[in-house]
Amino acid sequence: QVQLVESGGGLVKAGDSLRLSCEASGRTFISFPMGWFRRAPGKEREFVAAISWNGDSTYYTDSVKGRFTISRDNVRNTAYLQMNSLKPEDTAVYYCAMSLVAGTPSMQGHYTYWGQGTQVTVSS
Repeated sequence: QVQLVESGGGLVKAGDSLRLSCEASGRTFISFPMGWFRRAPGKEREFVAAISWNGDSTYYTDSVKGRFTISRDNVRNTAYLQMNSLKPEDTAVYYCAMSLVAGTPSMQGHYTYWGQGTQVTVSS
């Protein structure tokens, strides 16, 4: 039904920036909140950021506030995660997800569709 494809990951140095993209197809992208999650080596997947269907509301986990920005382009059916001032502890596989729950959900269980993930590695 819904396909989410992430891109933009890579290997960068601490302090660098990356922008992740998540292109959606198969369902009306404009109607649903989008989120970004990550799984660091040896850890469980965790919430990073979420954005409401129209982009008016965003929500971030504390560790990325002030450094990461989530946005969306409903014409291009694409969500973005701009990551600045990257730290080695940001190293993880990053996943985008689409929720059928209104608002800016942070719980993984509120997300129905998931991408395959893109690797972000930050060296010190």
